Amino acid sequence: MVFAAADDRYEKLPYRRVADTGMILPTLSFGLWRNLGDEKPLSNSREVILKAFDNGIFSFDNASNYGPSAGSAEETFGAVFEKDLKPYRNELVITTKAGFHMWPGPFGEFTSKKTMVQALDLSLQRMHLDYVDIFYAHRFDPETNVREVAESMDLLVRQGKALYVGVSNYTTAQFNAIAEIFEELGTPFVGNQVSYNMLNREIEDDGLLEAAAKHRAGVIAYGPLAEGLLTDRYLDGIPADMPLHWSNKLMLDQGPEQVVAKLNALNNLAKERGQQLSQLALAWLLKDERVPSVIIGASSVNHLLDNVRFSDNMTLSDSEIKIIDDILSGK
Repeated sequence: MVFAAADDRYEKLPYRRVADTGMILPTLSFGLWRNLGDEKPLSNSREVILKAFDNGIFSFDNASNYGPSAGSAEETFGAVFEKDLKPYRNELVITTKAGFHMWPGPFGEFTSKKTMVQALDLSLQRMHLDYVDIFYAHRFDPETNVREVAESMDLLVRQGKALYVGVSNYTTAQFNAIAEIFEELGTPFVGNQVSYNMLNREIEDDGLLEAAAKHRAGVIAYGPLAEGLLTDRYLDGIPADMPLHWSNKLMLDQGPEQVVAKLNALNNLAKERGQQLSQLALAWLLKDERVPSVIIGASSVNHLLDNVRFSDNMTLSDSEIKIIDDILSGK
């Protein structure tokens, strides 16, 4: 059956410009980090990806190491793109990243010039693309000087393989250092993709939001639901063996009982707003215009649509923001 996108797809979600750049993102982007590589049937992945596009999500985020087998998430997206989304390429923002382990040997990770050039070439092949809209350095490279990383990414833009570049998981100091080189080179740089949610607010203390604004870039938040903690699944307790992404490990340091108490208080506020806790968590992140987009994942259409419905009530009053701050600070 030939896919035809919904005519009202741009009426489902608001979208935002990244600072004053030409890049525009939907408030929700779709990430292929989990559940859409070689561990799920292609038919399931296709259904969720196409439903996302039908509901105003025109930005799809990938990485060379997503899978679980490295590259398999890109292959999944490439299969759906080739069969269904190719006629809509001009509407899509397709992003990928390189830096975590991708293939054997010393060039199979981090961000040397050789690694970045080869990684993007492979990503383009897997996704059946001529270019990506944003190419990210997936993590800071402690061994390669930051100028080489920046110049490598600038080269890929000049070769037409990426329209914009970004970084991911960079601290504010690391972000500032590479942003200054991008500005010197004239490279179109749009932001830092980082872990950010109600329970993980490290970037606020680090000053990243202010740094992004200074460099006319954005903060693109991944992990907005703290891997499911910011849903109604853990209101009765958090399993001792719950696997957490490395960026969220510290959130349980205060003790799981305190986190559960916060979740219940937040859930009560969400109910008062006629929302699910997850929808409140998304609205909270997007209260700040310096966050142009939040990357969500979904393994089912129902999960996806629950997230999209956050936009039915995404405005938070000053009093609600204060209530949330008090809950999160343990007052």
